[in-house]
Amino acid sequence: MRRGLELAALGPAVGDHARVGAVILSPEGDVLAEGWHKGAGTPHAEVDAMAKVDPEHLRGATAVVTLEPCNHTGRTGPCAVALLEAGVARVVYAIDDPGADVHGGADRLRAAGLEVVSGVLASEAEAFLERWLLSVRLGRPWVTVKWASSLDGRAAAADGTSKWITGAAARQHVHEQRAAHDAILVGTGTVLADDPSLTARGDAGELLADQPLAVVLGDRAVPADAAVRRHPRGLVTLPGHDLATSLGALRGHGVHSVFVEGGPTVASALIAAGLADEYLVYVAPVLLGGPRVALGDLGVGSMPARRRLDVLSTTALGPDLLVRARPQHPGPPEHPQHLDDGATLDHHDDGSTNDRSTT
Repeated sequence: MRRGLELAALGPAVGDHARVGAVILSPEGDVLAEGWHKGAGTPHAEVDAMAKVDPEHLRGATAVVTLEPCNHTGRTGPCAVALLEAGVARVVYAIDDPGADVHGGADRLRAAGLEVVSGVLASEAEAFLERWLLSVRLGRPWVTVKWASSLDGRAAAADGTSKWITGAAARQHVHEQRAAHDAILVGTGTVLADDPSLTARGDAGELLADQPLAVVLGDRAVPADAAVRRHPRGLVTLPGHDLATSLGALRGHGVHSVFVEGGPTVASALIAAGLADEYLVYVAPVLLGGPRVALGDLGVGSMPARRRLDVLSTTALGPDLLVRARPQHPGPPEHPQHLDDGATLDHHDDGSTNDRSTT
């Protein structure tokens, strides 16, 4: 199973699929083949592995898979049926598939007389697939909220300028994180104020191989000549002010993870609504003072209501510090907040942001 997780990591980290690995064992316990899911529309891991074995050697074999074999017909056929037809005698997997349409493969295999064992290295598999599992279970993408700030928590100077708060290493890390998510989200104010490209780029400004889907949140129209309309992955606009509904709509676009760079208003609204799953905070060793804080109102009126975080890691990026953290007890507040489109957001291509309020 641990080898299966290693194989799963070979699959693409972004896209509308789970990363799954599989190992086929002979009745004597020898490895016959290995496989992994290489992306949406390609054979699933167990089918990929079985295709490398002569059919006569599959009879009586054991399939070790990191996720429960699927039980539905989508872009590919049900893996449970493929295992039955191949004559596999035993299936071992780590965690149940939470998808309502695909769950049930294990029951189907048991009903056909196969030995089925579940829960092997379940905690490791849960951690490996955490983004995808959350998106399927909650019906909305995993949300990473990012901001860059000075040591005193400012996202811009008093005059609104924010280039460059952080150094080159931190800015490049932001681009890598964009590429590691299915989508990048900003507000309409960001687009109108800064005309960002919302692409993931390398050190020389070249486009990286993996590009996030560009998502713009808000009611105002994106100009016809906006740079984001030339995004290589395309553009999705989400009107309205219900953040949970907007995030849920992204699941229809195959988005399992979203990188939020929408400025203090969008970031604060998501956090206040209990919709932030992870924080990436890039802190520069500078002091700015003034009113341009990195976050706005979070609905915290007193110390007992403060939002506690677990810091997972701190990483030096040149002169800057990256703090990676997660909520201790994520969840919506008693009175969920909505994004007020009366506030617009500035977004700069270094990944830093500042807030502008319209009148």
